[in-house]
Amino acid sequence: MIPSLSVIVPLYTNMLRLGGVNTYWGIILILTTYNLPMSVFLFSNFIRNIPEELDEAAAIDGCKDFRIFFSVIMPQLQPVTASVLILTGVKIWNDYKYALYFLQDNDLETITLYISKFFSDFSVELNEAAAAAFLAIVPVCAVFLFLQKYFISGLSEGSVK
Repeated sequence: MIPSLSVIVPLYTNMLRLGGVNTYWGIILILTTYNLPMSVFLFSNFIRNIPEELDEAAAIDGCKDFRIFFSVIMPQLQPVTASVLILTGVKIWNDYKYALYFLQDNDLETITLYISKFFSDFSVELNEAAAAAFLAIVPVCAVFLFLQKYFISGLSEGSVK
């Protein structure tokens, strides 16, 4: 409900106190925190649609709660897991604002920060920027093509009751 840029100053202050600025664990913590609500929403809605009879049948067969989750529920979560991986992965891969503020060291630059260096006040290197942008989308496209069947089934599974 709160725009992410409106909390950047207090977040930066807290991360500076914790020593999370210019560290990988700091940016991972921030991006995980901001992407967690969507993941929880998708997983909880998907798990609600799994029939309770499967849990009951596994319990009758002698499975404990931990085993029921990992043997019965977890295999059915492949489509939603692929959907969450793709949606949050693309969002994190394309993140610019948090990387700009929290990764100020040149050695820690993300690909979006690196591409932004091709655009300056005095010159624009369009050829190099286009090549870098193409190279930046190759891993994302490869992951999507690999997980495409799970992604499509995960989206269609949530639309039909």
